[in-house]
Amino acid sequence: MTNDVPGRPDQGKRPTKAERKDQARREREELQQKLASKKRARRVGIVVGVLVLAAVIVGVTLLPSGGDVEGADALLGRAAAAAEQSGCTDVTTTPPFDPEENDRSHLSTGEVGPPLSAYPTIPPASGPHADVPLPAGVYDSLTLPQLYQTTHSLEHGATIVWYDPSAPADRIDQLIAFYDRRLQDAQVGQDRVIVAPFDFPDDPDGLLPEGTQMALTAWHRLRTCAQVDLAVAFDFTSQYSFPTSAGRDYQGDAPEPGASIG
Repeated sequence: MTNDVPGRPDQGKRPTKAERKDQARREREELQQKLASKKRARRVGIVVGVLVLAAVIVGVTLLPSGGDVEGADALLGRAAAAAEQSGCTDVTTTPPFDPEENDRSHLSTGEVGPPLSAYPTIPPASGPHADVPLPAGVYDSLTLPQLYQTTHSLEHGATIVWYDPSAPADRIDQLIAFYDRRLQDAQVGQDRVIVAPFDFPDDPDGLLPEGTQMALTAWHRLRTCAQVDLAVAFDFTSQYSFPTSAGRDYQGDAPEPGASIG
C-alpha cells in the first residue's frame, strides 16, 4: 500500500533526482512567498505609521497653541459678556493697609503676619508681606502658596487668580490648562500670574467671601466673581500684570512693576 502525500513523490519509492529538484524548487518558492508576505506586512505597517504621524502633525499644526485651549483673542472678545454672566464686580481700587506705613512693610524671617481680618480686603491686595515673593505658576491644595509671599509678588507687578476649591471642576480645569503652559507654547503672561485655591483653614477668614468663587488681585486692585470664568481672569491678568500680555496697556499700580518674582 502506498502512502501518497499531495505534492510529494510516492513515499514507497526513492525519489528521482528530477523529483528532488522539483520538490526543492517548490519549497524555495513557498519560502519566498512567505518572506514576500512578511515584507509586504512590514511595508503596510510603516505606511500606516507614517500616515498616523502625519495626521498628528497636521492636527497639532491646525490646533491653536495649547491644543484645545481657547485662544487669547477669543477670550478677550467675550470677556465683557462673561463678566456679567459670572456675576463679577468692577475692578476696584483697594485702600492701603492701616497703618499706611505698613502697606509695603516686610515681615522678617519667621515672623507671623497679621491675621487676614487686619487687611482691607480678602484676599489682600497690599499690606505686610514676606521678604521673598512667590514665583508665578499654578498651585493646588498640595502646593498651597504661602499667603504673605503672594502679596510681595503683587508689589512686583504680578497678578493672582484665586479660586474657591469647591467651584465646578471644569471651570478650574480651564484656568489651569490656560495658565499652566510653557512660554514657548503660548505667551499669555503666565510668567507673571499666580493661580491658586484660596483655602487657608488656619485663619478664620481663610476662605473667599460668601458668594465668591473667584477673586482677581493686583497691587491695590481687586475684582470678585460669583463664578469662575477664564475669560474674565485673562481680561484682568493681561492688563494688570507687568509686563502685560496680548498687547495691552498696563492698568496697574504696582510700586515695583517688572521686578523679579523668582
